[in-house]
Amino acid sequence: MKAHGRLVGDRRHAADKGRSHLLMGAALLLADISGPVTSASAQSSVPLPPVTVEAAAPKRKPATAVTGQAQRARAATAGQRNRNAQPAPPTASERAAAAAAALNEAKLGYRAMPDTTTLRSGASPLDTSQSVNVVPEQVLKDQLPRNLDDALANVSGVTQANTLAGTQDAVMRRGFGDNRDGSIMRNGMPLVQGRSLNAAVESVEVLKGPASLLYGIMDPGGIVNTISKRPELYQHGSVTLLGSTYANAKTGADGTLDITGPIGTDGLAYRFIGYGVSEDYWRNFGRHREMLIAPSLARYGPNTTVQLNYEHREFITPFDRGTAFVNNAPLAIPATRRLDEPFNNMWGTSDLIQASVEHRLNENWKLFAAYSYNTETFSANQLRITSVDAKTGIEKRSNDGTWGSLSNASYGTSYLQGNVWLGNMRNEVLFGGDGQYRTIYRDNLIRQATPNFNFYNPVYGLITPGTTISAADSAQTDKLGQWSLFFQNTLHVTERFALVGGARYMDYDQIAGKGRPFVTNTNVSADKVLPLGGMILKLTDEVSLYASYTLSAKPNSTIAPLANGGGVVLDSNIAPEEGTQYETGLKFDFNKRLSGTVAVYDIEKRNVLVGQLDAATGLNVYTTAGKVRSRGAEFDITGRLSDNWSVIGSYGYTDARVTEDPTLAGKKLQNVALNTASLYLVYDFGTALPGRLRLGGGARYVGDRPGDATNSFVLPSYTVADVFATYETKIDTLPVIYQFNVKNLFDTVYYPSANSILTVALGDARRFSLSATVKF
Repeated sequence: MKAHGRLVGDRRHAADKGRSHLLMGAALLLADISGPVTSASAQSSVPLPPVTVEAAAPKRKPATAVTGQAQRARAATAGQRNRNAQPAPPTASERAAAAAAALNEAKLGYRAMPDTTTLRSGASPLDTSQSVNVVPEQVLKDQLPRNLDDALANVSGVTQANTLAGTQDAVMRRGFGDNRDGSIMRNGMPLVQGRSLNAAVESVEVLKGPASLLYGIMDPGGIVNTISKRPELYQHGSVTLLGSTYANAKTGADGTLDITGPIGTDGLAYRFIGYGVSEDYWRNFGRHREMLIAPSLARYGPNTTVQLNYEHREFITPFDRGTAFVNNAPLAIPATRRLDEPFNNMWGTSDLIQASVEHRLNENWKLFAAYSYNTETFSANQLRITSVDAKTGIEKRSNDGTWGSLSNASYGTSYLQGNVWLGNMRNEVLFGGDGQYRTIYRDNLIRQATPNFNFYNPVYGLITPGTTISAADSAQTDKLGQWSLFFQNTLHVTERFALVGGARYMDYDQIAGKGRPFVTNTNVSADKVLPLGGMILKLTDEVSLYASYTLSAKPNSTIAPLANGGGVVLDSNIAPEEGTQYETGLKFDFNKRLSGTVAVYDIEKRNVLVGQLDAATGLNVYTTAGKVRSRGAEFDITGRLSDNWSVIGSYGYTDARVTEDPTLAGKKLQNVALNTASLYLVYDFGTALPGRLRLGGGARYVGDRPGDATNSFVLPSYTVADVFATYETKIDTLPVIYQFNVKNLFDTVYYPSANSILTVALGDARRFSLSATVKF
């Protein structure tokens, strides 16, 4: 008899049988893996591999007083029966575990394929006419990005926009974007919560360029889709504990519990993710605390997959406007020194619930329907910087704040996807509709005078949060409703050549304004038709050329009164902003290991609101005479260079500027860098060592960017390097992964974005972290 029950008599222990099933199934999958998908999608849309299962050994009975001849006869009969017996079929749990083991190897190699929700289809990127970039699950695990902006440093043409003092996701894509612009999605459905990257997110994807055909009202830069972790049909889990430090006694800790498995034997599965963090802010005061619970359920049937997920998040985080620039340079004070007060914080809660059903009607058609409801409430205190004197150090501040902010988005979509044959030509058809109602509301806005402050000799704690409510600034309201039908068809003219065409009919209403009594500054009710066209030429099974023509639309709106003392309302006579993009490029997917895109594009956004003084009346007249253009080239790559080396890298050239405007013509767009680049390499030692050691590192570069619309100052270029190491071993029978990360290895002081010359964001200082993950 061996320890741990490896052999008991002549019978294998059940645990060993499970391991053999897992290994044999994984080997079958690795022999010809078609590309990584989430475990949930593997279970729902890709047949799981057959798993060879050993026949159970017959149980021994107590010895009896029988003749040796009778014993031999019975033994012969039993042996014949065992030889004729068929292997027991694998259970759903065994098959799911085998599939997951093989997929995990692909994920370790940074294999990246878009989720079906991003393009509303399961088509390969080689068979689409738009550019989609993926930050895979393993990249997020290795790099440990602090927020969405950090994760998207791996994607070309992306820079940070105004993050509202570090509390909101805000990314520029191909020159366009802002916080709360409606472009951040979860599983293809819009979010309004400030931060979308959390422990429940598996991967992040960017659909570049105008995405209005699939997503409705949008800026022309594209959308960012965060993909949820899904329940899986085999029982497993992990616990992670992490400690971190920024030096100078700025420490923190967080923990994650992730457990999933089947419920019964009929395809029902659950997942539960819990996360908590408490850490010091890297500057001279502030602390970030957050709690997340994320339960989810799924039902994987032979033709129908049902998903239900919920997230509840509570948070308090520093509300930090950064520093100020004077004479095109930052204030001459340590980067750690804040210009506000310790009470500058934002605190609140967010909730997200989503449900989806995918039903395969037959071998050619499937129906998808989904609903999402997202809400976030928060309040914030802030000392707003109104002026600085670099000689004297005198800083003027306004004691401002927001009480009772409420945002919510309700969204539903349903569409049919399938194949129709016309003669010998296959048509991939997508037809459906969606509807959204979104509200962004700020109840009480605080505006209160406060004494001056000297940032050369700061004394904190002499004032308390403001309490004076400004009626004219309160009740800030932005309500948007849209209802649409969309159609897209990919016509495969030959096996190598396809044409893409589609259109969206969109009807929308928007009301925006502020004040008590309420002043309406936007009141729009209109409709719009947005076409799409493209072509795809597959040079080989691994390389394709593509070209596309796409449009976007977004109503001109403002919550604030326009000039002339108010009274000007943006209504349906003011045309919406419209974006038009021409794009062409090359996509590759070599040996299902290394994939990427090379793209060239030209975007023009017209109908940008412009105010001009009418000399005859002395009043400002508003027209949609403005135009903005963004032209560029991009390169993205991710995957395995060899059995040991993995890579994710990008380069983006973005020339974005105003082409028509009375005062801004020729100016570059704020926060948009002409050049961006990133490269991250990982070496996997595999089985060369007793455990599995992986070492990785890389850097991201962002070029000079204008800090404001008038280009009055420039944010300097920067390069930030990160490194990590993971070591996987076993303690008793449990796999354990130790991970060490250094973010901002050289402690670079950098400025990722600016809202104005007085509100310039600072990038995080060097951060060390060490974590241990126990799998079970």
